[in-house]
Amino acid sequence: MTAALALPPVRGRLTYDAPLAAVTWFGVGGPADVLFKPADLADLADFLAAKPDDLPVTVLGVGSNLLVRDGGIRGVVVRLGRAFAEVTAEGDRVRAGGAALDASAAKVAQRAGLTGLEFLSGIPGTVGGAVVMNAGAYGREIRDALVYATLLDPSGFRHRLTADDLGLTYRRSEIPEGWIVVEALFQGAPGEAAEIAAKMDAIRAAREESQPLRTRTGGSTFANPPGAKAWELVDAAGCRGLRVGGAMVSEKHCNFLVNVGGATAADIETLGEEVRRRVRAASGVDLHWEIRRVGEPLTCEEAAR
Repeated sequence: MTAALALPPVRGRLTYDAPLAAVTWFGVGGPADVLFKPADLADLADFLAAKPDDLPVTVLGVGSNLLVRDGGIRGVVVRLGRAFAEVTAEGDRVRAGGAALDASAAKVAQRAGLTGLEFLSGIPGTVGGAVVMNAGAYGREIRDALVYATLLDPSGFRHRLTADDLGLTYRRSEIPEGWIVVEALFQGAPGEAAEIAAKMDAIRAAREESQPLRTRTGGSTFANPPGAKAWELVDAAGCRGLRVGGAMVSEKHCNFLVNVGGATAADIETLGEEVRRRVRAASGVDLHWEIRRVGEPLTCEEAAR
């Protein structure tokens, strides 16, 4: 339906009925009606300003903490590319584009002798996604380091907002639907490059030891409830190794769901909901999804094909 719309001209690339499964870490999900890769910030802003007001826009990073449902995503999916991935050190601060990898921002800080951003090396995904969900790891989170983020609203207007403006709380923000993080400025502090590198190495080693990094997964599935750890609740509810179709609760870290082969998005989401049900029954705690779920399920007709 959206593919038939007259979209404004762009300097980047528009792809209709674009497959998305291959660009998500789970390796599942249906297509986007339209995938837009803007050439640069002006191209994105001009597109947003000229697009139909009722056109849905979804932003896709590297697909690390994302589940795209099997029916795909209606409207336009924006995927920021190289023009949004630059990272630079500016005195005791680091400026990173929305498409820059969190680990890249941490590395630039380390090379500049800036401490306080090592935690970014433990967060899979992009800076834009990390800001949206106030991502965190190893004792720090985005709101602890963010000076401000630059966002485009659905009309293409630019806004510079602080952590307080963005309403950053534990794994959440108050960023309105359709707003796009295009850049973030982080505050560091002077440190020794060798010591910073050692901290980052320790974070990488801890992740490698405790998490199923070499499988098709979406990262941490559920946010930690107040005063508890999600993985412990999942384990206590007997969910370690639980399977639905090709989806399984990781044996290595049971707050991770993994695609062990042939899983659908429906398998993964059904498994996650079953885990939530069992944890609620066992402990009375209602786990909340940390993984972002987008798109639509297959219709009965599509599923029967």
